[in-house]
Amino acid sequence: MRPLFALFCCLFLCLPPLYGEDVAGSEDHPLVTRYPGSRIAWYLVENHRPFRLPVGPVTGYRHINDWIDTAGRVTRIYYTLSDADRTHSEVHKNYRDALAEAGFTFLAEGLFSEGSRRPEIGSRQWQEIYIRENPFNAAGEVSQMAAGSASSGGSGSLVATKERAAGAVYVAVSTYQFRSDQVSILVDIVEVGDAESGRIVVDAEAIGRDIAENGRVVLDGILFDYDKATLKAESGEALTQIAAFLKADPARRFYVVGHTDARGELAYNLSLSRDRARAVVNALVKEYGVDGARLEPHGVGPLVPVFSNGSDAGREKNRRVELVER
Repeated sequence: MRPLFALFCCLFLCLPPLYGEDVAGSEDHPLVTRYPGSRIAWYLVENHRPFRLPVGPVTGYRHINDWIDTAGRVTRIYYTLSDADRTHSEVHKNYRDALAEAGFTFLAEGLFSEGSRRPEIGSRQWQEIYIRENPFNAAGEVSQMAAGSASSGGSGSLVATKERAAGAVYVAVSTYQFRSDQVSILVDIVEVGDAESGRIVVDAEAIGRDIAENGRVVLDGILFDYDKATLKAESGEALTQIAAFLKADPARRFYVVGHTDARGELAYNLSLSRDRARAVVNALVKEYGVDGARLEPHGVGPLVPVFSNGSDAGREKNRRVELVER
């Protein structure tokens, strides 16, 4: 992933050095660095924590209907920018531009030029609910973000996500014009931890959603013996869900496509991926009663990677079987 700091450097040239010292033991997150000139006023890392990300407007008193509930390694960084020439809207825009450049998908965003109690995403009311649902768990200057200021101005927030080989990552950025000469910036990064191997499987509803949106779905939970086309017994739960999806709509036809990582010879990997696709089709037909005429197995080996083969995590993601609509 392209470091966001590189983009910030392109956007801001010849800025002054940091205003004050960072708190002891703190550092920028490698995915999302600071707006130039700001300092880390508070910092906390929790290796595994449930976290709630709001993706809809305020719908009632201290209430938002739409949330993403996730968990993982949570890094929370509170920056302050003491510069009367910089505004929260400028900071918000440049975090947004940097995340977009890095390939993040935005799930929620909103920006207000004045302190607003309105229910829209990014308003102070929205930010206060977000903070209340995700308490800071440690004292410090970050309390400014929760308490606010009588001389405050506007606010803005965004929630974005990106799929990585090591798992999904979420970034939430909230900016707040704490005073005319201070912008407060709360950056929360949630790195979703990899689940125990083989425990996450597709379900029939999720298969249908992905097929409807993308025309294809990765069949998580399909497991093979090492370097073979023999299905492991743990694949049974996933196969049950795949069969349920197929039987619910018997007129639709699909390709079953096997993929490998890039290690080894191309011809071998093409053959292995094809054999694995065929093994899935055979299991669905013989053990689950799916009509074999609806499923056509193919193998493309390492030719369609979803991540770089330069890491173990990337290679693991590239080894997969997909259901593709015909």
